[in-house]
Amino acid sequence: MLHATNDHAALAAGFRWDIPQTYNIGTDVSDRVAALHPDRIALVDVAADGTRRTLNFAGLAQQSTALAAGLSQLGLGRGDRIAVFMPQRIETALAHIAAFKLGAISLPLFTLFGPEALLHRLGDSGAAAVITDSNGAALLAGLRDQLPALRHVICADGPSQGSLPMSQVISDGDPAFTPVSTRAEDPALLIYTSGTTGNPKGALHAHRVMLGHLPGVEVSHDFLPHEGDCFWTPADWGWIGGLMDVLMPALHHGLPVVACRFNKFSAEAAFDLIRREKIRNVFLPPTALKLMRLAPPEAAQGLNLRSVGSGGEPLGQELLDWGHRVLGLEINEFYGQTECNMIVSACSAMEPALPGAIGRPVVGHDVQIIDPETGRICEDYEQGAVACRAPDPVMFLEYWNRPDATAEKFLEADTGRWLLTGDTGCRTPCGRIRFVGRDDDVITSAGYRIGPSEIEDCLLRHPAVHLAGVVGKPDPIRGHVVAAYVTLAEGQAPSDALAHDIALFVKTRLAAHEYPRVVRFITDMPMTPTGKIIRGALRKMAEEESAADV
Repeated sequence: MLHATNDHAALAAGFRWDIPQTYNIGTDVSDRVAALHPDRIALVDVAADGTRRTLNFAGLAQQSTALAAGLSQLGLGRGDRIAVFMPQRIETALAHIAAFKLGAISLPLFTLFGPEALLHRLGDSGAAAVITDSNGAALLAGLRDQLPALRHVICADGPSQGSLPMSQVISDGDPAFTPVSTRAEDPALLIYTSGTTGNPKGALHAHRVMLGHLPGVEVSHDFLPHEGDCFWTPADWGWIGGLMDVLMPALHHGLPVVACRFNKFSAEAAFDLIRREKIRNVFLPPTALKLMRLAPPEAAQGLNLRSVGSGGEPLGQELLDWGHRVLGLEINEFYGQTECNMIVSACSAMEPALPGAIGRPVVGHDVQIIDPETGRICEDYEQGAVACRAPDPVMFLEYWNRPDATAEKFLEADTGRWLLTGDTGCRTPCGRIRFVGRDDDVITSAGYRIGPSEIEDCLLRHPAVHLAGVVGKPDPIRGHVVAAYVTLAEGQAPSDALAHDIALFVKTRLAAHEYPRVVRFITDMPMTPTGKIIRGALRKMAEEESAADV
């Protein structure tokens, strides 16, 4: 656990990883805490109708071990992939922890996945079991004949569509079952990338990934834990952001986590939940923040937040200013990806945010801006590849069944072995990282390299703009021009005059070479299930428009 300080250099100098040879995520977040604080609340399950269930750490430890025992009786064991296909609820946490205790590999699945997404992940991973709810069991019933490796579907809501009830699996387990002793390097978690381009790949993580996350989670929440801390995120636990940035680290620290599954996210419902459940710490993805920003300020009254973290897309000054003005605190932006998460973060307890920068490398992680061809470490303000030095506890083991893709993710150089994030950035003289864009998102126009994030942030400040995505549109003279795809705020109507006004808004606030020469109004913004704008889809639209112009 990091100790609060306002001296980042001293914090980094005094930090050393302590990764034991034997370590299991499941026993760490349940049994270890239960031995110290058995009656402390671990999970608060809030249903859509407002009804609440709670589970203390003693119950979390006992029930997860009983479920692991039942899974063992079904013939499941070390190395088997066990998918968890449920929304935020107590049983979802139990399923993941039980898989870890079994020595199996937990496979989180997002509840909004359709048949094709499920078939790809379950088929590619060779999942032997799925733990789900009645909705998931109904969906899986029509897919099982296409998944020969899938031996068991277990339903938390009782028998449904030929599945086994979770309660029966728990009761059938051997009471003498002991959680499997795993090495920190043993596989524990298989999370598929969100797939902005190409089929999603499975990033395989070891048990040590839990410990690797802790410094980033602690600094992004201003030195977690504090007395009275309580966590929630609208991010589904089927993604690394919900599972490993919130649920597991909070349980590790003995903190309660609120599980709440909105039928549809709304700013008003989120504010009400935070207020009613006395939530102190939240991870709010940028999309959620943008929706909450549109709510009237009085909707945020009566909150008692201590920390807000956000990551996945750059926030921009507009959202940071809103956090100060409405939430009364600084939103700590953090950065990472499925393969190597929580490696850069802001920490308002140490220093104020620097506009345009996402934060410093988190202590314990060597994050540099390098030349992606040679590995040379770039100079201040020189654009290059955002890279993390290997090995690192939070770094993935490999892509599942993809040795070619795994090899492409790393660069061997005279300066060391680097994991390439696929993002472009630069370093400020004070050591903070500026995010420019995904390698394939950076726009080259008339010799300028232009990152879309700053332009998108500026567009959001225009009162007519709801969401904005920026890409390069092919241009015979400039190579590319900046093109903005915009969804409008309620009550706004598209027009040539509005497009001109939006372009001029950016031109007068950023730079003449950065303003969007093309503004297109669209009804729906293409987004991944994790709330990231799919710029690849926007680029395709721009290319089709460019071809039609010829």
